[in-house]
Amino acid sequence: MDNAKPLPSYLVQRYYGWKATTYSENQAWYRRLASDGQHPRAMVISCCDSRVHVTSIFGADQGEFFIHRNIANLVPAFSPDGQQHGTSAAVEYAVQSLKVAHLIVLGHSNCGGVQGCIDMCQGKAPQLDEKSSFVGRWMDILRPKYEIVADIEDREEQVRQLEKHAVMTSLENLMTFPWIAEKVKDGKLTLHGLWTDIGEGGLECYSADKEIFLPV
Repeated sequence: MDNAKPLPSYLVQRYYGWKATTYSENQAWYRRLASDGQHPRAMVISCCDSRVHVTSIFGADQGEFFIHRNIANLVPAFSPDGQQHGTSAAVEYAVQSLKVAHLIVLGHSNCGGVQGCIDMCQGKAPQLDEKSSFVGRWMDILRPKYEIVADIEDREEQVRQLEKHAVMTSLENLMTFPWIAEKVKDGKLTLHGLWTDIGEGGLECYSADKEIFLPV
């Protein structure tokens, strides 16, 4: 593979710093993680957005969360068609093999994927409508929910509401996986929908009873 290059020097220096401090001070813990395997209590499905720092938000240690990230924290519906499904594979591994007790979908403010979905639905992003657009076809998962927010005139509020519908869409689609539905029914697995405001540090949790997101 001729195109693979050495790490940038600033990353190398950060690695040396981590190895000399954090790792050096916790060698026993890291070796235990390596030998005992992982036993996370929860899976978190969050956005790829670099501003969303799941472990920081919850003060989580290594080995505590099984984390999967994708554009706009979306989960597709159950579709055992023999094709390659990265998100579904991660969910299957977390639920069936790791047997996590909690499955958390975390949405966030100022989500570029959601904004792109709105632009696509409004005919302002023809490139996303191209069959060759991986982002556009991924955002098709959320596209049906655009009609719910289509009449909201304030762009910021429109995006915010569709961001929350992205979380709810993922929760709905998770329940189409038969082994998830079964574990939820048996009380072996709980689903949670969260939305975080990046700028304000706020966190909201979806209330199924009130059908709205409420501050944590």
